[in-house]
Amino acid sequence: MISTINKIKHAQTQNFFLIAGPCVIENDENPFEIAGKISEISNALEIPYIFKASYKKANRSKLDSFTGIGDQRALDIIRQVGKEFDLPTLTDVHTEREVEMAAEYADVLQIPAFLCRQTELLIAAGKTGKAVNIKKGQFLSGEMMKFAVDKVTSTGNQKIMVTDRGNSFGYSDLVVDYRNIHQMKRFGFPVVLDITHSLQQPNQASGITGGQPELIETIAKAGIAAGVDGIFIETHPDPAKAKSDGANMLRLELLEDLLKKLLKIRKAIL
Repeated sequence: MISTINKIKHAQTQNFFLIAGPCVIENDENPFEIAGKISEISNALEIPYIFKASYKKANRSKLDSFTGIGDQRALDIIRQVGKEFDLPTLTDVHTEREVEMAAEYADVLQIPAFLCRQTELLIAAGKTGKAVNIKKGQFLSGEMMKFAVDKVTSTGNQKIMVTDRGNSFGYSDLVVDYRNIHQMKRFGFPVVLDITHSLQQPNQASGITGGQPELIETIAKAGIAAGVDGIFIETHPDPAKAKSDGANMLRLELLEDLLKKLLKIRKAIL
């Protein structure tokens, strides 16, 4: 399926694919810096790469949390990034109206984990003919994601990815159950592990999500060993200054070394 995505490179390799970028479009410059660096690394390592960025954040804890720089402006930037670096792009959608709008700018539409049971949203995304990445809800088993997949395939769209991003553990933590990877691979579509969101610590009293970025390498290595087809990483030149999800992001300068380690594991298990 990955080979069918517009502008994807290195799909003929046996490497995992990478979905990576900033959490959200913060300004006019940052996305190009991040995409340029990751594009350079992924081409050197022959890793298929999809640039990701939310054009807005619709599920923040606090009313005054940063949600975006404006829908049209952010979507234009995502399209420009794809054009400048010849990359496929991915962004989230939250409503049927957003599906129609975002499909004009991005190559992959992503269904957020909290919305993976929204029937009309999944069907609308499927009908666009775009690739659809469905994130597994923190409240679901991998096995139960079959119903979300069925909603998209009911439209005739077979360009689907399914992404695990951990399961709720108590009120303020997440844990990755690697059995979900095995369960979702049975669907016959690529399975992705969202490494950085799996390390979130949501529902903090401050209203700002925490995280454990020091465990990124551990979770990533385990995911590759478990057989995921792709990995999802949010990254930023300075996570402490990121306007969304900085607490669980990977510092951009650390990405290349991590990918090299993961490629060694991938090679060992093939």
